[in-house]
Amino acid sequence: MLTYTEGTRIIVRDGADILWIDPWGKDGVRVRMTGQPQMDENDWALTEPIENTNAEIRETEVDMTDPWYKGEEWTQYHYTGKVLELINGKIRARVSEEGWLSFYNQKGELLTQEYWRNRDRICRYAVPLKMPARALRPIPGTSDFELFARFESFAEEKIYGMGQYQVNTLNKKGMSLDLEHRNSQASVPFYVSSRGYGFLWNNPAVGTVHFAQNKTEWHARSTKKMDYYITAGDTPAEIEYNYSSVTGRTPMMPECGMGFWQCKLRYRTQEEVLEVAREHKRRGLPMDVIVIDFFHWSLQGNWEFDPEDFPNPEAMVKELRDMGIETVVSIWPTVDERSKNYGYMRQRGMLIRTDRGNSLYGSNWMGANVYYDATNPDTQRFVWEQAKKNYYDKGIRIFWLDEAEPEYGNYEFDNFRYYAGPGLQVTNIYPKEYARGFYDGLKAEGETEIISLVRCAWAGSQKFGALTWSGDIHSSFRAFREQIQAGLSMGMAGIPWWTCDIGGFIGGDPEDEDFRELIARWFAWGCFLPVFRLHGQRAPWIEKKVTIGAGGFQKLSSGMPNEVWSYGEEDYEIMKKYLFLREKLRPYIRKIMRKASETGEPVMRPLFFDFPEDSAAWDVDDAYMFGEALLVAPVTEAKVVSRKVYLPAGCKWKESATGKIFEGGQMVDAYAPLDIIPVFVREGADLEIY
Repeated sequence: MLTYTEGTRIIVRDGADILWIDPWGKDGVRVRMTGQPQMDENDWALTEPIENTNAEIRETEVDMTDPWYKGEEWTQYHYTGKVLELINGKIRARVSEEGWLSFYNQKGELLTQEYWRNRDRICRYAVPLKMPARALRPIPGTSDFELFARFESFAEEKIYGMGQYQVNTLNKKGMSLDLEHRNSQASVPFYVSSRGYGFLWNNPAVGTVHFAQNKTEWHARSTKKMDYYITAGDTPAEIEYNYSSVTGRTPMMPECGMGFWQCKLRYRTQEEVLEVAREHKRRGLPMDVIVIDFFHWSLQGNWEFDPEDFPNPEAMVKELRDMGIETVVSIWPTVDERSKNYGYMRQRGMLIRTDRGNSLYGSNWMGANVYYDATNPDTQRFVWEQAKKNYYDKGIRIFWLDEAEPEYGNYEFDNFRYYAGPGLQVTNIYPKEYARGFYDGLKAEGETEIISLVRCAWAGSQKFGALTWSGDIHSSFRAFREQIQAGLSMGMAGIPWWTCDIGGFIGGDPEDEDFRELIARWFAWGCFLPVFRLHGQRAPWIEKKVTIGAGGFQKLSSGMPNEVWSYGEEDYEIMKKYLFLREKLRPYIRKIMRKASETGEPVMRPLFFDFPEDSAAWDVDDAYMFGEALLVAPVTEAKVVSRKVYLPAGCKWKESATGKIFEGGQMVDAYAPLDIIPVFVREGADLEIY
């Protein structure tokens, strides 16, 4: 093992393997390793300029004791000999004589360290497992590697973030997570630990992570290098600030994004869109955005309005804007082989290819389609040119970038090949690059506050104005409950803008009383999400599911009505109340959106984010803070009129619905009839909710 320094970089060589340890931004360290002669140059999510003027390296001779595994027979390891220490603000990266890595904060407290079980000269007891902490296993016949990176597990550690998974609990400790995107699943591999650090797995390769009791193990099926970033902070807010400094911060939310978004599957014609907007205004109801869903086009890959159904989109957009409503259109990255752009894009390598079988493969839903290659800069520019000509020039400023995983017919990642590389190595950057293409196009046209509704994200997507939503979820209380932790996990993973389909996407009959209860509860919660958006495929379908449009092309019909007046008078009065409450909250929402843009902090976040000293707050996953002043506790069970809510210690709390004042640090019974979502106002905040 050869360990040496170059400037503020520590280098460890072990045969063909080379490890770099660099200071990276404020209080951060980046660790890279390759088995190739040259380090792969991709920065992936770590895109922002950095300054490391205060970093230094020290070399010491120590007997350093690190406590591990409380209660086990062997309670300590001992490092002896030369230790190199990279100091960058609040983080210390220490490298032992044998090349083992451990990370500390400025107080000397251990944050995490590598999991080595293959040598015995350092251990108090021999551990002959021959299991290294980091392993690049060559894939025969290629220059690529299978990668394992292992870290110690700490029994008390709690892990928050990692993106969007449809699970019940906020704390990801003990979970096994696939590092891959699917409809309703977004792998954003950054987490915040209760031990005081944040960790980014800076690798878009398909793989897994196991936050197990015996070890944490990251696995990439095929890659060029190991690459991760770790930062220390005294609070979760500091950690998110540091992380967003090196991966990019979200833009300022446009004013229209802070109000109400109306959507359904689907408004079939220009007149349907206008009639819904006119009815909203006739009733005196606020609406900032209306969304035109898929198959407003003739063919996938044409990226234009179908002239039969939308004969004058410029006039439609103008009338909507005169009513104070922005128009959003759905974009799919699928290209039908019959579309006008297919031949051009295929000839120029703009479509995702396969290594086996058909050279081009994607989806056969409503036609034979191929996904365009969003990792190709030429493709990004070409698609934006079509969107500009057919949408932007007609007044559209916001795009709904659907199918962003992308949603293959089969998720055979090892068969896909992109401009950026093999699918196994790069597929997880697809939603980020999808959003980048539209962000760059809008920015080139002079837009400054850019937002795109995107059905997936990866680390760094936030800097391209990505508003992620949770995909095609079910219309049920179970799914409702899961979305709370999904939104909180996305926020802790560095994606401040998040929403979901209010009422769920799949199912939900407007005439069903049980569903009316569900959507009333869900709609009230939507008022306290970063974006307040009603959407869904309501049952049953209107007319036939598939119709034949101009040119003989198939087009979907539509689900049942999904407007606020579609669910009976009781629900209508409840929904109307929350529409106006959202408007009342607009100054507060504007303030917390500005804070997210400036600091990277989540808009919705777990209680511990604002109350890290309250140990009980770290265990709450059914309530959250909406900004720094409002504690929101959604009701996610049927037929209840109250619920338990934990109020963090350190201040008093006012129950909005009753005016009661409670001391923090206790569980209380919250008042929650059907028309009330429990909201508590933090002491000192000048906010009235009900």
